[in-house]
Amino acid sequence: MFGLDGRPGIVAAMAGNHDLDDMTMNPTEAEAARRPQSHACIQSYLATLDNSPGVYRMLDAQARVLYVGKAKSLKKRVANYAKPSGHSPRIARMISETASMMFLTTRTETEALLLEQNLIKQLKPRYNVLLRDDKSFPNILITTGHPFPQITKHRGAKAEKGAYFGPFASAGAVNRTLNQLQKVFLLRNCSDSVFDSRTRPCLLFQIKRCSAPCVGRISAAEYARAVRDAERFLQGRTTGVQEALAAEMAAASDAMEFERAAALRDRIRALTQVQSVQGINPRGVAEADVIALHMEGGQACVQVFFIRANQNWGNRDYYPRTGSGAEPAEVLRGFLGQFYENKDPPRLILLSDDIEDRDLMAEALSERAGRKVEIAVPQRGEKADLVAGAARNARESLARRLSESVAQGKLLAGLAEAFGLEAPPARIEIYDNSHIQGTNAVGAMVVAGPEGFAKSQYRKFNIRGTDLTPGDDFGMMREVMTRRFQRLLKEDPDREGETWPDLLLIDGGAGQVGAVAQIMADLGVEDIPVLGVAKGIDRDAGKEEFHRPGQRPFALKHNDPVLYFVQRLRDEAHRFAIGAHRQKRAKAVGATPLDEIPGVGATRKRALLAHFGSAKAVARAGLADLKAVEGISDALAETIYGFFHERG
Repeated sequence: MFGLDGRPGIVAAMAGNHDLDDMTMNPTEAEAARRPQSHACIQSYLATLDNSPGVYRMLDAQARVLYVGKAKSLKKRVANYAKPSGHSPRIARMISETASMMFLTTRTETEALLLEQNLIKQLKPRYNVLLRDDKSFPNILITTGHPFPQITKHRGAKAEKGAYFGPFASAGAVNRTLNQLQKVFLLRNCSDSVFDSRTRPCLLFQIKRCSAPCVGRISAAEYARAVRDAERFLQGRTTGVQEALAAEMAAASDAMEFERAAALRDRIRALTQVQSVQGINPRGVAEADVIALHMEGGQACVQVFFIRANQNWGNRDYYPRTGSGAEPAEVLRGFLGQFYENKDPPRLILLSDDIEDRDLMAEALSERAGRKVEIAVPQRGEKADLVAGAARNARESLARRLSESVAQGKLLAGLAEAFGLEAPPARIEIYDNSHIQGTNAVGAMVVAGPEGFAKSQYRKFNIRGTDLTPGDDFGMMREVMTRRFQRLLKEDPDREGETWPDLLLIDGGAGQVGAVAQIMADLGVEDIPVLGVAKGIDRDAGKEEFHRPGQRPFALKHNDPVLYFVQRLRDEAHRFAIGAHRQKRAKAVGATPLDEIPGVGATRKRALLAHFGSAKAVARAGLADLKAVEGISDALAETIYGFFHERG
């Protein structure tokens, strides 16, 4: 193991054999008995440690990582753990389980902090705070490099050239804002290839959502002015935009261009509506993330509000794992480090609670962002009001979640009783397929548990089998289940993680259930219950039949809450499978043979289609014609010609 500066780190050896037989003691006695041995184990590392900054890992007797931490001085931090008393119950419990440690030195404490958060996300130690939802946020993108830029929703890496505005809390928040911006500024949202192929205005022009630059209904200069106004609005400079539109409306009215004046009036109204739906619009905070924590009943809720351009661009709540009872400051610190691992931090972060090493965290985020990031805990004024609002939302969201968890727990207990399970399932995986006569086939997996649907755990499987008969649902299910559990067996053969299911729910009858049971037997996984839910008489909801391997089908009472619960699980899998299938089908509809040619990306594909009009025309084109296309080199023209020529 080596430090980030290339110096050798210190790797721990496993502690010696334990003479205590914990099986004869209760957990409290066993923990107390292990504690002196654990302290001695930790103490043994002090002789080889120095005061370098770095990251340490605490491991149990099976070499599983219990905790990852960073230290300004590894020697001082380990010496603190080696003390026999003075620890919180959580830390004392963690120390008692420690059998060995590993260390990694770094050049600076900031590097140690960044490495610590990366290792926590990777290893998911039990005693660390863990953010389980790390999805990216959508942005609004106004493209560049085209005479008539496109305005669109964007998620993921900012690889495309253009101006990005965000983040927005959800796709719904982006869609609402885009919808209103189209009414105000009449910017196009179609792709460049669609734009280039238009010969007459589309429906958006008819309903006054686009100025139809594709067919010359607006000049490039006038469209560019609309783009500038849209960017000014998204930057928070709304007053100037409204004043300019009002002056333009007045001039049109004076010139008796009443239709144009009415259109401008509608745009001003739409602009006012955009501002009104943004919610809280702070005057003194131009750009900030407002982050508030509320803890109750051993659970935590973190509420994040996104303030950009003096406007509230939505909020989202998170429920991080609290590391077996971490204090609020540690929960919030762990959340910050993991939340901004794949997101650009704003210039200001407002917190409800102070955290340890706040300046160090700000330095680490500044280094990651390439600009100064400030972290503050406001006590008064508008910023404190924003934090108080976020804290209120966090408190209310956690209360709702706790209430739903109680109800969900009752349903899971009822499910276990109704279907003869040993215990209420902590993870249910529901499977379904979707296709049209075997085309664009997709398998879907939905996950549910004590906290409801775990959408970050959903998975879709593009059916790859080439030997399947079109519409062979058994074959599709066989492929999905085989791929799913072969990967589980490879990644977590000892079932130490949280990704192994306690129940498999299949949308299908005896045939599907039997096929799945056989697949599981072939893989050597025969201890996971399999339950099939099939439409009953007349395929009516409420008359479902349930199938288990080797048993007669049965039904639940029409008004049984467990029946409604299972219906909801099945319907969610069905919804997700259909959505995945539609996405795949839509992508296939827009595909052309040009997508298969090496060296032909989106830009060159657009150039070829614009020049020849269609993929078929490209296939029929001669080598000289291909070389005449702008952006197509002689070598690439020969590649394209050879691709279609070899295909006949």
